[in-house]
Amino acid sequence: MPERILVVDDDPVQRRLVEGMVRKFGYEAIVAEGGEQAARILSSDEGGRIDCVILDLVMPDLDGLGLLARMRSEDIAIPVIVQTAHGGIDNVISAMRAGASDFVVKPASPERLQVSLKNALTQSALAGELQRMKRSRSGTLTFRDIITRSTAMGSVLRQAEKAAASNIPVLIEGESGVGKEMIARAIHGSGERRAKPFVAVNCGAIPDNLVESILFGHERGAFTGASDRHIGKFAEADGGTLLLDEVGELPLPAQVKLLRALQEGEIEPVGARKSVQVNVRVISATNRNLISDVKSGRFREDLFYRLHVFPISVPPLRSRPEDIPDLVRHFLVRFCAEEGKTVKSVSADAMALLKNARWPGNVRQLENAVFRAVVLAESDEIGPLEFPQIAARDTTPEHVTPAPLVPDDSGSRIGEQALLIEGGPAFAPDRLALLDGASQVRPLDELEVEIIRFAIAHYRGQMSEVARRLRIGRSTLYRKLEALQLPEEGGDASNDSVAAG
Repeated sequence: MPERILVVDDDPVQRRLVEGMVRKFGYEAIVAEGGEQAARILSSDEGGRIDCVILDLVMPDLDGLGLLARMRSEDIAIPVIVQTAHGGIDNVISAMRAGASDFVVKPASPERLQVSLKNALTQSALAGELQRMKRSRSGTLTFRDIITRSTAMGSVLRQAEKAAASNIPVLIEGESGVGKEMIARAIHGSGERRAKPFVAVNCGAIPDNLVESILFGHERGAFTGASDRHIGKFAEADGGTLLLDEVGELPLPAQVKLLRALQEGEIEPVGARKSVQVNVRVISATNRNLISDVKSGRFREDLFYRLHVFPISVPPLRSRPEDIPDLVRHFLVRFCAEEGKTVKSVSADAMALLKNARWPGNVRQLENAVFRAVVLAESDEIGPLEFPQIAARDTTPEHVTPAPLVPDDSGSRIGEQALLIEGGPAFAPDRLALLDGASQVRPLDELEVEIIRFAIAHYRGQMSEVARRLRIGRSTLYRKLEALQLPEEGGDASNDSVAAG
């Protein structure tokens, strides 16, 4: 979705001229015939989707300086390019003091206006990204800091805003990388605990034998190696908010102690003689289907109902492609600033590629793809060549051919839509051929090869996720890869720890 530019001018000829130039530059143009109409647009829901304003200074009802003053009083931080037929220095100074980001004299040339728009949008995106990072670190992130134009995400944020006004337990559900932690931070930053600590802990990254110590703390000498007292994440977040990310990965013994902490408001550090009272708001997040885990006995039912009071489901990035251009722009300006690069834009072809990609890693994967593209870029514009992995993943290989269907003894077809791919067989996610061409049961190690190969491909080489989904340890997975002589397909170590959120 292109950036939206609000053109404000009472002169219909000038208004149409500027509108035409804005559309020619590839932006979406919205017009207002005067300052009052522009003020109404900016104060409405539509105003939140406007990226820049081109504003005439001299208008009969509410002039440009008056509109700038109203925007400042209402805390509307949208870049404004002022234009007027009177290019005196006094007008320039007044407009800049009132909050304008640039100034052009009528009639502005297309080249001058295009440069002003690009600079204004880039500066706005960079300022917004820096402010967002500061607020995230200080625990004051709000829902206005979440970049989205999606209707589905709008519904999610409205739910989260209601949760922020209460201390109700929240469970944020969604695929890895959709931004669950950012929503948790916004809930904290918009609630009454925003002045208190926000502590996030990834339950899936804690060794089983250290879960209780890290969450609840331990006393000195409680176990071998405990040379100092450790207060734990619950005590660290006292008075504030504790995010239990990937809560579904907690082992059952830790789930028992977590349930007690939630019910009684007290924790018992390892090796302590008495419990410690804590006042913590717990927000949980998971990419697992906890209901299935409850049915299988992997997750305690009583703990599930304690956490699943106010569930919020975050949609994957592939279901909200309208968010991609804004996310790309914000990541672009951030990484350019960090890397000292002068990339100014992403080409239309590259943006179309990004919008059509499946993004199994969601916003986190998009963030890393933009980072890599900025490093690879050799000009001031990023094109499709800077996203080779995205193009390769979303293009069907020419060597993929349908395999013949294998009937079983009853005549039914098993392995429907099976595929043969060079280097080994793969199959549709809901089909696995159990019989060979001679209608004999296939060997167990052969089936295991297919399953592991498919899991590695499905999770894009994220070996931690592969091991977790197959319910085996990572060391066991690597031993099987070696024993079965399987390559670590796509095994990028950076993918193992890959959140934007």
